[in-house]
This record gives sequence, structure tokens and C-alpha cells, in this order.
Amino acid sequence: MDAVRVALLREVLAGTEWLGATRHFAGTLRGSVVSHGGGLLLVGTPEYEPWHLAAHLVDEAAWSGTPELAPTLVRHDARATDPAHLAVGLGRLEAARRGETLLVVAPGEPPAALLERASDARRAGATLLSLGPEAGELPALAHEVLPVPDGSELDMDTVQHLVSAAAGENALPARRGRRRFRDRLSRLADLLTAPPPTRW
Repeated sequence: MDAVRVALLREVLAGTEWLGATRHFAGTLRGSVVSHGGGLLLVGTPEYEPWHLAAHLVDEAAWSGTPELAPTLVRHDARATDPAHLAVGLGRLEAARRGETLLVVAPGEPPAALLERASDARRAGATLLSLGPEAGELPALAHEVLPVPDGSELDMDTVQHLVSAAAGENALPARRGRRRFRDRLSRLADLLTAPPPTRW
């Protein structure tokens, strides 16, 4: 889904709770990975791998200049012969530590083995985010939840598009002290490329 389609979708959803909810969740996601310097782990269930969300977050990381948003996709059936970006298995969750963020995407209640690893990651200090079930063990365990209940107006894929787009556009907190040269240069470029003011 490209930026134009996301914009149209947002227009259709104006006035619903979805826009505020996805932006809030995306802001939490971005704030977590940026403030801790990255380390975003993304995992689904054996039946539902969020590879599409992973691809969109990689794109948003590049477009927004926020490399911390690029996730490591953790897979249930990863094999050593897979390409490097698809070869990360569940053992990576056991190594999750403070400063990392774990985003679990699950249309329903995840399997017990995944819940146990997510719980261990949280105990080790990782921030745990949940996109999926409204009730159950995973939402109770997570620091932040974006529920996508069965029968809701939007499906999981659409919600993931909204989250990834919002994560790429949420502004970083204002810096204290002097602005970096790159920030000043960016501001100057914005001023130079802006259309002239309209005079009436």
C-alpha cells in the first residue's frame, strides 16, 4: 500500500477511533526504539508471519531517517539456509534485553511457547508491544496494546499499514541545546523549497 492509498484510507477513517489509536501505538513504537537506540524485534505466530509489516517498517525507517525502526523479523520456522534477513529464529527472543523492543503481531491468542518467550523478554527488560487480540495473556503481558478484534472494521493487514506509515511520520522529541548541523540544513532546505506566500 503506497502513501496515496494510506492517505485515502485515512480520509475514509476520519472521525473513527482507528486513526488516533494507530498513531498512538506507532508513537509508542517509535519512541521506544528511538529512545533506546534501536533493537526492534518483530514476531508473529506460526500461522501468521508479519513479513509485510517488516518490509514496510524497513521502508519507513529509510524514508524517515530513523534506522531504529527497521526490525529484525523473528520466524518460527527459520532455517540456517534461509537468506540472512529470514534466518532469525525464536532463539533470538531469548537474547532480548533491556533497551530492545519486541512487537508481537498475532490475529489470535499466540501459542504458549511464544507467550513464554515474550514474558521472558519482558522480564529481561525489553519493551513488549502487542498488535492483535483484545483480551488474553498477550495483552495482559504487553506494555502497550493495539487491539484488532475479530469482526472489526479493519483487518490486520490494513492496521499494520496504518501503524507503519504513522511510525515513519511521527516527529521526534525536540532536542535540547544547540541543533545539529544536519537539522539546520534540513530546516533551510524546507524554507528554500516552500512555495512563496500567497498575497491577496
